[in-house]
Amino acid sequence: MLSDPSTAAPVPLDSGLLSPVWAGAPVVAVVSDHAWLQAMLDAEAALARAQARLGTVPDAAARVITESARADRLDLPALSAQARQAANPVVALVREFTALVAQHDPDAAACVHRGSTSQDILDTATVLVAQRALRLIRADLVRVADALAALADAHRDTLTAGRTLALHAVPTTFGLKAAGWRDLVMDAVDRLDRLAADGLPVQLGGAAGTLAGYLEHAGDVDPAAYVQDLTAAFADELGLSAPLLPWHVLRTPIVDLATAAAFTCGALGKIAVDVLSLARTEVAEVHEPAPEGRGASSAMPHKRNPVLATAIRSAALQTPQLAATVLGCMLSEDERSAGAWHAEWEPLRALLRLTAGAAHQAVELVSQLTVDPDRMRANTAITGGGIVSERIAAVLAPLLGKVPARDLLNEASARSARTGETLADVLGRDDRVSAVLAESRITGLFDAGAYTGAAAALTKRALSRSAAADAQR
Repeated sequence: MLSDPSTAAPVPLDSGLLSPVWAGAPVVAVVSDHAWLQAMLDAEAALARAQARLGTVPDAAARVITESARADRLDLPALSAQARQAANPVVALVREFTALVAQHDPDAAACVHRGSTSQDILDTATVLVAQRALRLIRADLVRVADALAALADAHRDTLTAGRTLALHAVPTTFGLKAAGWRDLVMDAVDRLDRLAADGLPVQLGGAAGTLAGYLEHAGDVDPAAYVQDLTAAFADELGLSAPLLPWHVLRTPIVDLATAAAFTCGALGKIAVDVLSLARTEVAEVHEPAPEGRGASSAMPHKRNPVLATAIRSAALQTPQLAATVLGCMLSEDERSAGAWHAEWEPLRALLRLTAGAAHQAVELVSQLTVDPDRMRANTAITGGGIVSERIAAVLAPLLGKVPARDLLNEASARSARTGETLADVLGRDDRVSAVLAESRITGLFDAGAYTGAAAALTKRALSRSAAADAQR
């Protein structure tokens, strides 16, 4: 008899059963509920320390608050259930955390969350979590880029078929393809670096973005100087930046995080779809690493499915819609949104999980990818010479005229496809061609390896793109 899942004991662990792209990846711990709770406690403790630096909270109170700010001292499932009462987790957190601090020092408890508001704490925690996740993502992207650079260099002259609209176009090299993959990955690294350089900001605005609560508790201070100093001290305590304004309803930082994650996942997805295409049985130009048990089919013993690329692609297909949800949340009314702010949390976490998972799997995919140059070269012959028809047209046009040359090649290509003869044989028997080209010249024009254009030079140029920022981190 099957169990009824609606009556089964609840299991509060999201382990990635339905999202194998991030299951077991390092990011799981970084963006877990426990991690988010710890980040909120980190924000509360940093706020107390910042206020102590400005003399508006006793140093002893800030120390007790900081020492108490440990997620394992709070009941996470209970806090999660209580969050329903306020539509966010901070209200229950402040209540429980204040009680925890009071057990050690009742006076310090009075300084918990002093002048603050839920969004200050949760937004700052979100930025902290994102920062930690982005570090993982960036580190894996650098590994991916390094592996792709090695692939591109090793296969700078490896002939392969260029494909457009799924069909053979003209010859290219696998090195140029890998260099293009690397360039996308480097673009993603640049976006993450710009986020870091611009500074991920703390949130500090109080109830409606005026910091009035903070000023009320500060007493006799210069308002302009105090709020600037408090924001700067808060940011300094957390290793974040101080924003010009509170951004409760000005969601640029979150949108930047979401779009950078979606772009990164899309860049990795491009690699994945190419690998999936090239790994098809009838193409067989590249192969995923396949350790024992990897990629097994539940029904077909002969199969070793390309599961790394499949998982990465699955992530890349999800992230645009998640980023679009976050973009939609920019429509935050008034000074605090009812629903738009709340709607960001899960999509942003999903973006971080999926992107980090994809980057982590991409390291293995590209660093252990098997490339078959012989199969690549053999596949360029599938069209019987048609793959260099552009070259033949360019040679014949000044000899026969552009339109007649194109008409001749259209006719010859159709005959080659219909009969199975090579295009070289068809053209070799055509009096119009033999009248202007010697047979040896015709044969030479069909060397696909001699028609890769600037592929090698472009690959070299792409590999010269500096990763100078990598050395600084």
